[in-house]
Amino acid sequence: MSKRVAKQIDSFKYKGEPIKVTLGTLILTCLCVLFIIVATFTQVTIIHPYIPLDTLTFLSGDVSDHEILHHFIKSYKYIPQIPVVFFIVALLGRKFGILSILMYIILGLFFPIFALGGGIDYMFEYGFGYILAFIPAIFFAGTLLKGKTDFLRIFLIAIMGVVTIHILGILYMLFVATLRHAPMYLITSWISSQSGVQVLYDIFFSMIGIYFGRLSRSLLWIVMC
Repeated sequence: MSKRVAKQIDSFKYKGEPIKVTLGTLILTCLCVLFIIVATFTQVTIIHPYIPLDTLTFLSGDVSDHEILHHFIKSYKYIPQIPVVFFIVALLGRKFGILSILMYIILGLFFPIFALGGGIDYMFEYGFGYILAFIPAIFFAGTLLKGKTDFLRIFLIAIMGVVTIHILGILYMLFVATLRHAPMYLITSWISSQSGVQVLYDIFFSMIGIYFGRLSRSLLWIVMC
């Protein structure tokens, strides 16, 4: 490999050099839109150990070994849409990342590719704000990714991006709930299901998505060279 190509790769990896607009990059952007759609309808079961709040009370009772094991194992149904969004911005950068989200939103306003369907009326669904929040989240993440992506930077990007999505999603949900005159118990239930423990999973898997997105971006640049 020549020194010039090596220098270009290093610049691409650590200085945020943008991908040029070509037919190939547009095709890649369209594939990323498809990737988001697939992630929207993909549900992964996550099983991991955890310590519940009632641990001391539970252990003080008469319980079997099987009950103890089951009590400290959590099973969670997870939809990896947000990590895929961060993978895309790490792969395509801010400009093409936003373009892929805009394409996804526009398609969803005509076709049922959102989680609960699609169409113009979907703008008044509680969850539409989370989708709109992808755009500012990608803007911030894409801006911060213009530099060397060490663990701390990836961690901060994931936290800022995920929190941005959930805060804006909740605010939009409150707006829709106000228009619908929804009862408070429904609002709190929705917030709990969409932005409760989900936030922690989103941060963790978004970090993985960013890492593999940057790795894929570097490999893509090597192929392009």
